[in-house]
Amino acid sequence: MPKQLNSRVQHALLIAVASWISGCTAAPPENLPTPIEGYNHTSAAINRFTVNGGGGPNIGPHQGGGKQNCCVSLPTKWRPGLKVVIEWEKDPDPRSYGKWPDPLFSDAWRRRMAEHEAHYTHHRAVVELEPYGEFGSLDVHFFPCDVVKVATSNATYGQPGYRHNEPLNMEEPTTCQNG
Repeated sequence: MPKQLNSRVQHALLIAVASWISGCTAAPPENLPTPIEGYNHTSAAINRFTVNGGGGPNIGPHQGGGKQNCCVSLPTKWRPGLKVVIEWEKDPDPRSYGKWPDPLFSDAWRRRMAEHEAHYTHHRAVVELEPYGEFGSLDVHFFPCDVVKVATSNATYGQPGYRHNEPLNMEEPTTCQNG
């Protein structure tokens, strides 16, 4: 092969390889899958909840943290106006069936449980995301009177600087202003 042709082939190969390599370099993702964690500051049980359709864990009364479910897609960079939709089911009397005299899963127990489940309530809230930088999870906080707040942070509940360090065992009002 003549030397000139060989250098043209090499040049073409270099251009092809450079184009191929640059095509394989991915831009950073716009959204990231983010684990969902929940905190319940109320005496009700949160039987289940979702964030933009992604499932969160069930949370007993005055409990939370330590259990994450996957995932909700969040933008890697916060911008004003970002919102998430939180939907949840609440059991207002979660410890009542522990006192029932009926044998567990008997017909009488099942009838009583059906009556109990009839008192579950379903809620929906659109919540604005607070500003965030780097984050590890989306933490959903359920407060008395069906108030919901979310935090995205690398800090965890109880650490200094965490946005919602309110106690899990909050005093609940007898009436709510928003409901």
